[in-house]
Amino acid sequence: MTATAAVPEIALRRAVAGDARAAADVLLRSRAVALPTVAWPRSDDEVRDYFHNVVVPHRETWVAEASAEDGIVGVMVLADDEVSQLYLLPEWRGRGIGDLFVALAKERSPGGLSLWTFQVNKPAHRFYERHGFVAVEHTDGSGNEEREPDVRYAWRPNQE
Repeated sequence: MTATAAVPEIALRRAVAGDARAAADVLLRSRAVALPTVAWPRSDDEVRDYFHNVVVPHRETWVAEASAEDGIVGVMVLADDEVSQLYLLPEWRGRGIGDLFVALAKERSPGGLSLWTFQVNKPAHRFYERHGFVAVEHTDGSGNEEREPDVRYAWRPNQE
């Protein structure tokens, strides 16, 4: 699938093996800027290896690709009815790419979606709430690798 309606210079497509490093780098750059206070349990190289060996070959991984010069500027990973990852390069935020990813996720899981985000990530809370997601659970972080308090959001089509 290619989605280009809202953002003409962006194409969403399934990731291929050659996209793994660029997709991992989107996550790494985004986290560094958006979540500087979170302690990450994996090194950058471990994250890149994970994307190369697990995420891209075995998960439903989508990338947002800009021009050939800009390359991959966003990544979304779906696991059944969960958005397990959605990251954009910091300089590409606010251009509608996240909106395209969420629309695609809803299309792929029309019965509903869930996701986790950290409690400190207030911009993510606003973004997901704007897209009809509702906070349904808050934790102290003891169940995630980062040990960072988080919140689970859910979207159901009858909520909108």
